[in-house]
Amino acid sequence: MRQQKTAPAAQEKAREAKGVWAFLTEKQPPMDLPFLVLVLTLVAFGLVMLFSASYAVAMYRRNTPYAYIRPQLLFAAVGLTAMYAASRVDYHIFHKLAWPLLGLSVVLLVIVLFMPEYNGCKRWIVLPGLGTLQPSEIAKFAVILTFSHIISLNHQRMKQFTVGVLPFGAILAVLAVLMLLEPHLSGTLLLCGIGAILMFVGGTGLRWFALAGGAGLAAIAAAVIFLPDLVPYATDRLASWLDPFSDPLGDGHQTIQSLYAIGSGGAAGLGLGNSRQKYLYVPEPQNDFIFSIVCEELGFIGACLVILLFMLLMLRGITIALKAPDKFGALLTIGFTIQVVLQAVLNIAVVTNTIPNTGISLPFFSSGGTSLMMLLGEMGIVLSVSRQSLQQKY
Repeated sequence: MRQQKTAPAAQEKAREAKGVWAFLTEKQPPMDLPFLVLVLTLVAFGLVMLFSASYAVAMYRRNTPYAYIRPQLLFAAVGLTAMYAASRVDYHIFHKLAWPLLGLSVVLLVIVLFMPEYNGCKRWIVLPGLGTLQPSEIAKFAVILTFSHIISLNHQRMKQFTVGVLPFGAILAVLAVLMLLEPHLSGTLLLCGIGAILMFVGGTGLRWFALAGGAGLAAIAAAVIFLPDLVPYATDRLASWLDPFSDPLGDGHQTIQSLYAIGSGGAAGLGLGNSRQKYLYVPEPQNDFIFSIVCEELGFIGACLVILLFMLLMLRGITIALKAPDKFGALLTIGFTIQVVLQAVLNIAVVTNTIPNTGISLPFFSSGGTSLMMLLGEMGIVLSVSRQSLQQKY
């Protein structure tokens, strides 16, 4: 009798295991190979540069040169696995996940406000024994999913204010306020930029963008009145951007050391691993200012290579979006691709002092597990769209 009872359970487990194996191995249309190669190249390049840029500060802070690269390798492995799995999932399932994920991101953005400060900001939720979680990364993902979901269902009515503006403005307003309270100016700018691009691609009338500009100015005025702690933070950043040498040991220190690193790299660089500025001169060389170490070690040529890789990723993403089988797939692809490229543009602009220091990481290069895993998962969704495009073609 005992064998008769346990046999069905064993058979059920065998069927479940076979289902997982079938999901991972069953034949599907091929994913877009150029896009995949570009993503893998960026990941590999980023890991090499992260180790080179971080081992000095890792020795100083953690007494081991592998303090930043070791967890990043683990996050990369998990992220690449997630990317492969996401590429095999029908991306239409994210229609059902859009609103729940947006709700989760709001909850996490509220929770992070009660976390300890780091460098004057509250951007990370501490997970005991697991590390940290950055809710803003989940918020970017949620905005792209939710906006793509709404637009794909209402694309014929996007010219109307109640459909093409109001819901998107409400979502961005809630998330922006929560992120400004951290404060996280760069994340807020990036989030609003992604949302605006998706609205524009989705068909929102141009006149509403002009009104949004006026509303943005009003929001800045409201922030000055109701968020007084944000004003000195933004004022200090603006002053250090206009004249970083006015406070070389304070707010201007990061920018000055970054420019020294970029200038000393010259055309061909000092050679991989030979940066001098990473030896505790450039603060956070493993994170926001890793591009300055790239410039110092690989020179103008290496910097151009990094920029070229991001440009090619954008062009290939647009190609996949144009071939997508439906509007939802096209919007997801545009959103995820623009997120990567826009974030890279903002980071490089900060490092070169083109815009004020906003504290934004370089995708695939900067240290950060949440960011890397989320980015790779998003790239997997883009690859899923490319698979279904080929499936329709053939």
